[in-house]
Amino acid sequence: MTSNGKKTSAIWGGRFESGPDAVMDAINVSIDTDKRMYRQDIAGSRAHCRMLGKQGIIPQGDADAILNGLDQIEAEMDAGTFEFKRAYEDIHMNVEARLTEIIGPVAGRLHTARSRNDQVATGFRLWVRDAVDGLIGQIDTAIAALQGQADKNKTTIMPGFTHLQVAQPVTLALHLDAYVQMLSRDRARFVDARKRVNESPLGSAALAGTSYPIDRAMTAKDMGFDRPLSNTMDGVSSRDFALEVMAAISICGTHLSRLAEEIVLWSTPQFGFIRISDGFSSGSSIMPQKRNPDAAELVRAKTGRMNGNLIALLTVMKGLPLAYNKDMQEDKAAMFESVDALSLCLAATASMIEGMTVNADVMADAAEGGYATATELADWMVQTLGVPFRDAHHATGAAVKMAENKGVRLDQLTLADLQTIDPRITEDARSVLSAPAALKRRKLI
Repeated sequence: MTSNGKKTSAIWGGRFESGPDAVMDAINVSIDTDKRMYRQDIAGSRAHCRMLGKQGIIPQGDADAILNGLDQIEAEMDAGTFEFKRAYEDIHMNVEARLTEIIGPVAGRLHTARSRNDQVATGFRLWVRDAVDGLIGQIDTAIAALQGQADKNKTTIMPGFTHLQVAQPVTLALHLDAYVQMLSRDRARFVDARKRVNESPLGSAALAGTSYPIDRAMTAKDMGFDRPLSNTMDGVSSRDFALEVMAAISICGTHLSRLAEEIVLWSTPQFGFIRISDGFSSGSSIMPQKRNPDAAELVRAKTGRMNGNLIALLTVMKGLPLAYNKDMQEDKAAMFESVDALSLCLAATASMIEGMTVNADVMADAAEGGYATATELADWMVQTLGVPFRDAHHATGAAVKMAENKGVRLDQLTLADLQTIDPRITEDARSVLSAPAALKRRKLI
């Protein structure tokens, strides 16, 4: 309270004569969002407190009291009994206020040689690091599900597509392995991004470091960081580590969305390649026959949120001068939502792939249709007759047109039919026109 009786901020009341406007309070308060960082905030405070005690910046007895108080606060939060108060704006001040209630004025020593600027940057990096570790584990699970289905379908023949038109016969294993490769690169992106997340900004203070004899290497090691960030202004104001992770999230989400689109297509009666388990399908409120692949559709849709959050944070950061600006408070909501969305999509995708039923006969029939072995005939003509590929391509196109006019598959054309196109064609050419035969000719990686 000020001398005129007006309520002031609990954080900077000495500078202001009155408290914030209600609208300012609404736009400024972040506790509803950043309270999920409580474990990371407390971990940062523990490391800072241990360092303050060791360096003799605060009495060791006070450091011990603070650490005991932080243990109690974390236990309350874990148990769900902690009362988060909007009056304290964010997770940092909620912890400090409760610490004061528990141990008294000694709690005020915790913020020695520290600013909320490096405090929030530290807690956020710890949270993002934990999130990345979790996503890597989920990617591994999704990869295992894809590999499991691929292993069971090494000889399951299906049409490969380009432009969503039948192209050449492939195996389902090859198709699924393409997504294994995509997710493996996603995993590598997260592993690489983690290296840049895992640097400690603690000790940067507001922007210019501190005159206290702190030990930044000690706090960095305490929290499992590889090293302290070398520039204090960069430490409090950079969010490229978050942008990099969110970019990796968007790329991974895009890969899952592509797979989801194929699940949607393949589960239609028109394709009939697969059947999604009941647990990941839904019905219709009016049409009792429906089996809707809703989980796959929602995986496809949530990628839009991931992409939108990445663009939102890029836009927030694009015009900010050094060092910290309150705009950066918007980083956490975007990151949290993107991590949650990708985590859910990875879980749904792994379960859908693991539980899907493959209709191998339908796939094989589809591989024989659409003239998928036309390229095999062209290659045979090049390899056996020695004709230029463009001439072979033209001749094969004529064969496809003939089959189309006759209403038969390419392998159902007779030798006489083929010899009307090129009399040099022999019976051996017909042996390459079935989908299994075409696959046997593939000897390379």
